[in-house]
Formats: sequence, structure tokens, C-alpha cells
Amino acid sequence: MRVGIFGASGYVGGELLRLLLAHPKVEVTAATSNTYADEYVYRVHPNLKGQTTLKFIKSDPFKVANLCDILFISTPHGVSSTFMPHLIEVGLKVIDTSADFRLKSPDDYVKWYGWSHKSPDLLKKAVYGLPELHREEIKRAQLVAVPGCMATAGILALAPIVKSGKIEGNRIVIDFKVGSSGAGAKPSLSSHHSEHYSIVRPYKPVGHRHTAEIEQELKSLSNEDIRVSMSAHAVNMVRGILSTCHTFLRSPIIAVEIWRLYREFYASEPFIRFIRDVKGIYRYPDPKIVVGSNYCDIGFEIDEHTNRLVILSAIDNLMKGAAGTAVQDMNIMCGWDEREGLRYSALHPV
Repeated sequence: MRVGIFGASGYVGGELLRLLLAHPKVEVTAATSNTYADEYVYRVHPNLKGQTTLKFIKSDPFKVANLCDILFISTPHGVSSTFMPHLIEVGLKVIDTSADFRLKSPDDYVKWYGWSHKSPDLLKKAVYGLPELHREEIKRAQLVAVPGCMATAGILALAPIVKSGKIEGNRIVIDFKVGSSGAGAKPSLSSHHSEHYSIVRPYKPVGHRHTAEIEQELKSLSNEDIRVSMSAHAVNMVRGILSTCHTFLRSPIIAVEIWRLYREFYASEPFIRFIRDVKGIYRYPDPKIVVGSNYCDIGFEIDEHTNRLVILSAIDNLMKGAAGTAVQDMNIMCGWDEREGLRYSALHPV
């Protein structure tokens, strides 16, 4: 299967290249970048030296559509919606890691992103690419929208307990800690080493755009209105997200019952792990032990004092939060083992 990556010079594009170059069932035939056109891919992604002699080409969607059977898109938000109709018309399968097709309502793009959607007719055609919730739809999809990284961590942490109806759906609070790669490869003052080192910096205490995705997906699992309050913090690590979800129980619950809910919901899911140990330093989900892998680790604790259930999840934002899920989606679309090309253990120590 010929695959291309449109916008391959960023962190997500580089991670897609790393995964796809090693994937046994695909050949990478195109990697685009306007900035680095005609440069070897390994000059931008030095970890790929010795793995490929591919060069970047200009980001021309009409040309790239003729070079591949499946196209991964890793462009800034608001770009892919300008040319997506052409890709769909020629029959290309598309996996978009940008936000352009994650939300179902065009009005939500005005509210959360501040722009009017260029291809609103395609929003209903797009499938939200979270395999744990939409596997059957992904199998039949032509256009898959890969979830946002924080949205992935939050939805996977909360989906089983929200579906159970055992928490107050209108009182969910999520605190996210995000590594610097979540801001992308383009440098800024906030990413400058002397300004980013040693930080725990709140950068979006309210109104983060991933709120829309989390509410959209959790509402589909519940019979009630879901309201999510989220806050995002930049922290002193390169890769990873830790989500701490505060939920409030309708009535007391014991740990065994929560375990049962989560194990039943995620039965046979290849990339969900449960972390709640009584020994060692990794007793709860920790981004440090998922780096480089496609796992989402989930754990919890019950606060009997306030009838609060705290659910934690950890992912690598570039893997399960972006490129890893995109490759998992491709595997499902093609009818392959969805673990293909993703059987990586996390790196430790990092």
C-alpha cells in the first residue's frame, strides 16, 4: 500500500515517518514540506538517517493524490479543509491529524477555533478516529479525523465511567500536564530553553478547544448533558500527557466495581493498560513509562471524604495522541492487525 504524508516536517509528521518506514505492509512514497522541499527527510528528522533516502516534495494536494493510496495529513488547523473535497472526490483514503474534521457541527469551529469551516458538508462523512470508541465506523471510513492529544487522554480516562451513569455528568474537571512537543516544532519565546526549563506553566486555564471534542464524544455515551471543565499546563518534559480527571459520584462505589466497569469497557483493547499498584514508584499512570509507545495507561483513586473519583491517564502525545493512533486507524481501515507497526515498548529510562 502506497502512503504519503502531507506536512511531514513537523513532530507529528516525523513520528508518522518513523512508524510508516518500519511498517511491513506499506511503502512511503511521498512526504511533503514547502519549507524543506528537495531536502532529504533525515536532514529534518535526523533519527531517520539510514532508514530512508526520501526527499521532501512541495505540498501540492493534487500531485500527492496521484502518488499514494492512503494520505496522512499533518498540517496546521484550518488547512486541510481547503483541499479535502478534491482528495475525497478522487477516492483517496485520508487520515487527518489536524482538527479540521474532528467536530460534527460547523458552529463549533466558529466557537472554539474562530473560523468558518471551508468544507462543512464533509463533517458528517468524517469518522472520529478513536478506535476504542469508533472501530466499526473506522473500518468503513474514507476520511478519519485523528483526535487531539489531550482529548484522547481525557476521553479514554472518562468513557467507561460516563457511560455507566455513576458520576455527575455536568461536573467533570480535567487537569492536563503536557510536554513541550505538544506545542509543535515551530519555536517561540515560550519554547525557548531558558523560558521553558523547570516550568509548570498554566497556559489555558479555561476555554481550551479540546473541550469540544471531549464533550462531543462523552455525550454520545451518555443519556444526559455532559459538561467538562479543563485546564492545560505546560511542564518540563518533551513528550507525554498526564490527565487528572475529577469526577463526583452519585452514590458511594467500591474499587472492585470500578475495575469491572473499565475492564469490561476495554476488553481486548490492545493499547489500554491499567495501572494501580501498591508497590514501587509507578503506582499510577505516568507519562514517563509510555514514551515512544502507543499505550494509554489508566488508573484511579476514590476520595471517600468528598465522594470524588479521581481518574488518571497517561499517553505519549506524539504516539497515542497523534501518529500512533493514526497508524492504528490505517490498520483498521485496511483490515490488518491494528497492532501492526506499533508493537513498541516504551523507552525507559528517558
